[in-house]
Parts: sequence; structure tokens; C-alpha cells
Amino acid sequence: MSRIFTTSVASVYPHYVAKVTKKGRTTAELDEVIRWLTGFDDATLREHLDAGTTFEDFFAAADLNPDVDLITGSVCGVKVQEVQDPLMRQIRYLDKLVDELARGKAMDKVLRRS
Repeated sequence: MSRIFTTSVASVYPHYVAKVTKKGRTTAELDEVIRWLTGFDDATLREHLDAGTTFEDFFAAADLNPDVDLITGSVCGVKVQEVQDPLMRQIRYLDKLVDELARGKAMDKVLRRS
């Protein structure tokens, strides 16, 4: 089991915030991306962050967006669509969306809206 599985989402969240705000995006946009991926509303997302939920439990509670299979490309040199472990793939989906947001992609493209 990977160490990231038992890491709290709240401990990584500030790094996501720093990454996107450094590039001129907002925390609200980051939260929108996380909500799109997980199906959580804002209150549920906050509860998970406040409770220190692990990535394993965070994604176990999530109702993943049906369009997640549209998330493709590489994170740290690994193609997200080729990650075998389902939980690791979900974490990589999140990483990929955060990367796209930080790179300045339009929200419609990040959220796979046609």
C-alpha cells in the first residue's frame, strides 16, 4: 500500500492551494475542481478537510464524476489512464486536474465540459 493512501487530504490541500494560487488561480476554483471530481458539496468537502480524512477514505466516500475517463495525460511521467490501482488512479486524477488548473487551462476544459 502506498503511503499517500493513509495521508490526510487536509495535509496535501495547502500544497494544492499554493500551486494554483501561485499561478493566479483561486482556492474557489480548486474547490470547484475537487467537487466536480468527487461529487461532494462544499460542506462535505470542508468536513473531510476538517476531519483529516485520508485519501483512501476520501475517495471511498466520493461519488466520482462519470466523465473521469476523459482525464488523460501524464502526472510525474505516468499516464493516469494506465495506473492499475483504482485508488492511485483517483489520486492521480486529482493531481492531473490540479496541474491543469495551475497551468491556466480554462475551467470548461478542466471540468471536461463540451
